[in-house]
Amino acid sequence: PIGNSVWQTQSIDSAGWNASLVSDLYSYLDSKNTKAFIVLKNGKIVLEKYFGTFTVDSLWYWASAGKTATALLTGIAQQEGLLDINQKTSDYIGTGWTSLPLNKENLITVRHQLTMTTGLDDEVADDDCTLPSCLIYKADAGTRWAYHNAPYTLMDSVLQSATGMMLNAYFRQKIRDRIGMNGAWIRNGYNNVYFSNARSMARFGLLMLNKANWNGTAILQDSSYFNAQTNSSQTINLSYGYLTWLNGKTSHMLPTLQNVFSGYMIPNAPADLYAALGKNDQKIYVVPSQKLVVIRMGNAAGNVQLALSSFDNELWGKLKAMIGY
Repeated sequence: PIGNSVWQTQSIDSAGWNASLVSDLYSYLDSKNTKAFIVLKNGKIVLEKYFGTFTVDSLWYWASAGKTATALLTGIAQQEGLLDINQKTSDYIGTGWTSLPLNKENLITVRHQLTMTTGLDDEVADDDCTLPSCLIYKADAGTRWAYHNAPYTLMDSVLQSATGMMLNAYFRQKIRDRIGMNGAWIRNGYNNVYFSNARSMARFGLLMLNKANWNGTAILQDSSYFNAQTNSSQTINLSYGYLTWLNGKTSHMLPTLQNVFSGYMIPNAPADLYAALGKNDQKIYVVPSQKLVVIRMGNAAGNVQLALSSFDNELWGKLKAMIGY
């Protein structure tokens, strides 16, 4: 409940999981620089483990896992009639926000920001840089998928312009306080990064599991927007919705690469999994078929620091053995 730190729990045995594998799972997570790990089943905590000096109250960054929260907030703003994702970005933040010719800049819509298809060059020296000099033409909007932070970061400006509220204030009013989260967006260089405790991350995952409904209250009433957020948003990278990663598709792309790889993004995970994924392996996994939410906070699990890494598939291999889906 909101304003209550007591969560319902369920034992591993009553969940029908293999309790003998939990110790190995925790050892693996510890070896992979994990700070917090939570598994919810039907909204109840089955597993919750903190490592080192990290505690239930410790705050940590979501990195790009916060993108999924921004996408949901955008849907709320559209529902309220404050913006239309099919309108061009410059309708909200003015022209000249890129270094593109006006006719090319005008092709970019809010939907392109949500789907990583702005066509702006992600191979610039600093792909976080939101200055017009860093936002240069690579392809027409909608014709190329590339994981690019800067156009996403400018969603903050779009939302501020559309709502007349700062990002933190609008997020608190529409999502955070309505589901009992803590935390805040904090500026870090060009980026706005969300920080919270692990249970607040789990609350957001639970909100996503319940299709943006919290205890009978629709946080986002527009089911078509939610369905669009959690399904393929374009035909270039089938494994990407609105700032949300999708499993179970016939192909997927990865950050920094233009290759299209065949098969599931996370082969060991259930096909219907969708996820908010951040740098250094910040994870919110949602599995509707299993009523699961899985949270992982910590430092990078390996050498790869991107949103998606081999850690995802290794972890789900262990969860698959334990849960038996």
